[in-house]
Amino acid sequence: MIRVFADNQALSQAAAELFAEQARQAVASRGRFCVALAGGSTPQTCYQLLAQPPVREQVPWEKVHIFWGDERCVPLTDPRSNAGMAKTALLDRVPIPAGQIYPMACIEDPETAARDYQRLLKNFFRPAEPRFDLILLGLGEDGHTASLIPGTSAPQERIDLVTSLQKPGEDFARLSLTAPQINLARMVVFLVSGQGKALSLRRVLNGPPAQIPAQLIAPRRGELLWLVDREAAGAESF
Repeated sequence: MIRVFADNQALSQAAAELFAEQARQAVASRGRFCVALAGGSTPQTCYQLLAQPPVREQVPWEKVHIFWGDERCVPLTDPRSNAGMAKTALLDRVPIPAGQIYPMACIEDPETAARDYQRLLKNFFRPAEPRFDLILLGLGEDGHTASLIPGTSAPQERIDLVTSLQKPGEDFARLSLTAPQINLARMVVFLVSGQGKALSLRRVLNGPPAQIPAQLIAPRRGELLWLVDREAAGAESF
């Protein structure tokens, strides 16, 4: 399903309200809400709205468990850190127990960190398979999502739930949930904003299949939702 909004603010408001709704439903059904966050500027606005009334009061924060879909292996204080951005925009401003926040720590040894995060997921969800209630994703201009980046091995990973990678030209490594792990989620939501994403969005939705990483996302037993603003939608009528 694709929903188009007038601008990034309206998109982010809808995303925040959806987060709160999914949290309430998950807690009512399963006693907890397990969500994997995205990085980037579009999710940041959503997180800021989640930390403010009235949405803030609509989330059962004491039952929320926070994970990440990907991370750059930089210090938490680095502005490129996905966990650092979420901490400042959201997590420091809501009453979520610190023990229910699970960042990807990968500065020293990314390969070991990927195995450790996969082990964390398996232990957390045991005896069931690691299945998030909600995964938030962005979309890159090159068609990547999470850190499933073209030209790396990450999009092709089919065995591991978490992988490490190095994007050509970057001086840091990354961790990412893999496509099979993302596709286990009960709901996956793409947040896509800005004219710079219009071509990438068209390629994902209308281009030949299996050409770019974001096309790998197709939840097996869950829902896929695109929240898109008019600039990203361009001239398309979805």
